Amino acid sequence: MIPRTGSARVEVQCNLGVILVVMSISATITAGHSATARLDIHEVVRRLNSHLGPLLVATLAGSKDPKLPHKWAKPNGPTPGPSFQKRLYLAHRVWIAIADAETDAIARAWFVGGNPFLGEDTPLTAIREDRHKEVARALTAFLEDRQDV
Repeated sequence: MIPRTGSARVEVQCNLGVILVVMSISATITAGHSATARLDIHEVVRRLNSHLGPLLVATLAGSKDPKLPHKWAKPNGPTPGPSFQKRLYLAHRVWIAIADAETDAIARAWFVGGNPFLGEDTPLTAIREDRHKEVARALTAFLEDRQDV
């Protein structure tokens, strides 16, 4: 659980035990962006498939074919088109930010649950509809535990 003061908790394992590093929300989001930007799109899809499942990955990407995420995840598989990639990279960044601050289960619930900052649409729907700035605001509000809509 993160301290609700506009910061995220990151635990780092080392030989001497666990070191607690507290990062600002913006630093947490930026770190997720940096980590995602260094990944090949096939790896991004593979990770999203493992966390959300290929059906939800197809949904957020805007694909009508639920089998495409399996193909996209293969290193030598087809490459998603530019609009699909934009959505997939955003979804991965959001996943990292929430899962690192909370848990995988909470991150998954955030993606599929109605969100008051998105007009009660799910973040999956908002990503698919390219409402990326709204998703970023909803993510920040969640990480800051803000209740004001």
